[in-house]
Amino acid sequence: MAKKLKIGLIGAGGIARGAHVPGYKSVSEKCEIVAACDPSESAIEELKKEVGEVKVYSEYKDLLADKEIDAVSVTTPNAFHMQPTIDALKAGKHVLCEKPLAMNGEEARHMCAAARESGKILQVALQMRFGSGAQFLHKFIENGHLGDVYYARAKALRRRGVPHWGVFIDKEKQGGGPLIDIGVHILDLTLFLMGYPKPISATGKTWDTLAKDPKNANFWGDFDRSKFTVEDFAVGFIRFDNGACVTLESSFMANIEGDPFETQLFGTEAGAIVKGWGDEPVTIFKEMDQQYFEMKPQRLPHVPSSHTAEVQAFVDAILEGKPSPVPGENGLTLNAIFDALYKSSETGKEEAVNVKF
Repeated sequence: MAKKLKIGLIGAGGIARGAHVPGYKSVSEKCEIVAACDPSESAIEELKKEVGEVKVYSEYKDLLADKEIDAVSVTTPNAFHMQPTIDALKAGKHVLCEKPLAMNGEEARHMCAAARESGKILQVALQMRFGSGAQFLHKFIENGHLGDVYYARAKALRRRGVPHWGVFIDKEKQGGGPLIDIGVHILDLTLFLMGYPKPISATGKTWDTLAKDPKNANFWGDFDRSKFTVEDFAVGFIRFDNGACVTLESSFMANIEGDPFETQLFGTEAGAIVKGWGDEPVTIFKEMDQQYFEMKPQRLPHVPSSHTAEVQAFVDAILEGKPSPVPGENGLTLNAIFDALYKSSETGKEEAVNVKF
């Protein structure tokens, strides 16, 4: 049997324990978690309950100096994605970095350059594309059944869903609000289904009015309104070099019905809606013989957990010498689009999207 991959965790918080650890444990015959680094002793203790005894490092650079470790998950707050990722790649480790790849496009460019120079895998933890609906629809589109997908309408909206834990409301540590936190998921899913066309420009607008008003309840628990420095709603219009366009809406708070999380694709042969979750995540809209049809596929791929699937894909890519399942360039594209949308909100103008590195 081939040697198991040795995995280190840079960050042992909720996303590490809730998503990455179960993923690695699901393929325990291929890998094992052997080390972790986190400033929180309680987080390390909780991690040990899940994986048993591991080597604990107080500094991530010490973890990276451990020659036993083949790959790492970087599950720190957004502000601390770039340097550990670059250092890990330079140390010869493969990296699975939590989304978004970086705080902004400039950071993402440095990370992608480091991956290119190292020859190691840099994967962005964007799990929505591994879901059953996404996997089905991606093949459906590749087989030409939607024709040319020229437009998409992406929504990642919460009526009252501001995360009251961690640093989600702190722009200095997070980089942004719902746009960069959950908008990143639905936009990645949309572009994945569209073949990741190259963005050229974006126009956007953000607001921060509802979340700062204490009279507005937050179903997830209250938070310090005076420390809310990100947007609570964002909207954008993105143009691509192949002529396609995408509109994007994302919110932590909005006066809307429900919490829609879906993307709708407009193709020349058919259209489709794919939802982030639910029993029937995909609907196809088709005209045949001048009749309109709405079709729901009945035998979607079985994916118990998209989080687990993304980690499994990371491990398999390393062991089998495959390309990154979610390359850093995709993460750079998303960060660059968000840069343009945030800038456009300030200038009131359409802004260029820079994906070069």
